[in-house]
Amino acid sequence: MEPVEDAFGRALWAFHKGEENFEIIERDDGYFDAIETRAYFTTYEEWPLFEQKAMRFAKGRVLDVGCGAGRHSLYLQQKGLDVLGIDISPLSIEVCKLRGLKKAEVMSIEEVDFPPDSFDTVLMLGNNFGLFGSFKKARLLLKRFHEMTSGDALIIAATRDVYKTDNPDHLGYQRLNRERGRMSGQVKIRVRFHGYASKWFDYLMVSRQEMEDILDGTGWRVQEYLDSDGANYIAIIGKAN
Repeated sequence: MEPVEDAFGRALWAFHKGEENFEIIERDDGYFDAIETRAYFTTYEEWPLFEQKAMRFAKGRVLDVGCGAGRHSLYLQQKGLDVLGIDISPLSIEVCKLRGLKKAEVMSIEEVDFPPDSFDTVLMLGNNFGLFGSFKKARLLLKRFHEMTSGDALIIAATRDVYKTDNPDHLGYQRLNRERGRMSGQVKIRVRFHGYASKWFDYLMVSRQEMEDILDGTGWRVQEYLDSDGANYIAIIGKAN
């Protein structure tokens, strides 16, 4: 990643240095949203209940995919778990290290490839199931995750049911996706912060049925769902065999 592309990391770095700010999420149809960078620095006590509950399932050696500023990794590290946080953003990894995360590496989800039995938990919170990007890539990576994890490993993954909306901009985008042969919740976005902008990338949000369709045949199955008070939910995913 070129420094000018690390918009997400720049936002985290600025906040870590004391600047209150927002990251801008731009969709390829021109829709914008703003997210308070503070959200990536919240503590356990500030997390929604369903996210707090999800922490109880984490065990052993943990891979935190898309760790951001390290809020989940740091919490689990403090609980005595062996955690490796990874993120495509070099500056976010630098922030994690400055905040005390012992093991943090610059790595995209596509680069994740570890020896068998390397991890007991794969953490994909903060809607990071979306990093799979597409139906096809999700299935490929899930099979890889299956190979590199222990026999009773879990994936703890958060996503959003995009069908639970009445926003006409979102509904129109879903229709456009289906016309293009894409999943309704497969959005093409980029992150912007001040003069920085990431490359465009696909981000996937799915309903429960769509998640189960993706998991089918990958060696994984949903064991339990944790619901929020809205469209967001967390799936506790275990090995099917």
